[in-house]
Amino acid sequence: MRTVKEISDLTGISVRTLHYYDEIGLLKPTDKSEAGYRLYDDKALETLQQILFFREFDIPLKEIKAIMANPALDRNQILQMQRKMLTVKKERMERLIASIDSILKGDNKMDFAIFDKKEVEEMFRLTYERMPEKMRKIAVDEFGGVDEWKKHFMEVVSSEDMQKKYAKVVEWYGGKEAYKAASANPLGKDVVKGYGKRIEAVMEKLAGKKNCPTDSFEVKELVGEYGFVMKQLTQIKEESGMMKYLAWFQNTEPTKSKIDKRYGEGTAEFISQAIETFYGGGLM
Repeated sequence: MRTVKEISDLTGISVRTLHYYDEIGLLKPTDKSEAGYRLYDDKALETLQQILFFREFDIPLKEIKAIMANPALDRNQILQMQRKMLTVKKERMERLIASIDSILKGDNKMDFAIFDKKEVEEMFRLTYERMPEKMRKIAVDEFGGVDEWKKHFMEVVSSEDMQKKYAKVVEWYGGKEAYKAASANPLGKDVVKGYGKRIEAVMEKLAGKKNCPTDSFEVKELVGEYGFVMKQLTQIKEESGMMKYLAWFQNTEPTKSKIDKRYGEGTAEFISQAIETFYGGGLM
């Protein structure tokens, strides 16, 4: 067992911070001495290390607590999640370093692009080939030709705003290559339809639990199922970020009104709150 002072010396975390973590229930001491001093074992030290990993990404303590307390996640899943987050951060740092190198060579424009021109062209090709013929014809007519459509697509997808949005999606997949692989190998229509029915069934069940607390077992069980189905449908590696985004999106108009009209008034807000309770609030 180690004392608070020993943990502080070992990790560099102040004694005051460790006391605060105890107060908010983020890191409780393993035991207390006869004199009432906090004591920590190796397991508690490992938990503290995981907390510090999350703090590297400036994730609020409230969200870290929700993640650590999530019954659907075990130690290895949390470590895998953190590894993926670090990998994405590493890739971003490498892009920034490359951009700085370009500036030092005389290029005065920072490049925050996730996908380069060749990759965006491939995205257009896949979009064009997989789009139903009727919709494809509408798009071609709207832009006045395939070349004009492609030019517009390239400009929109290559914009800094859109690239930032793609950066968030890439995080959900655990990296750019994983995202590209999933995009190149989509699920079949029948499979997607099947998942769609499962999502509708979960939504129906959640709508029937609107009078239950969002942290109740039955609600958390349904949200966990919702997250699992969405993870399978989208082929992402870890669904937490996507589900947090979904919680926000489903509670904004016009999506909120559509959900409430189909499943009952207040359903959208309830499901959003239930997701935030399960995964922690705030977009990742």
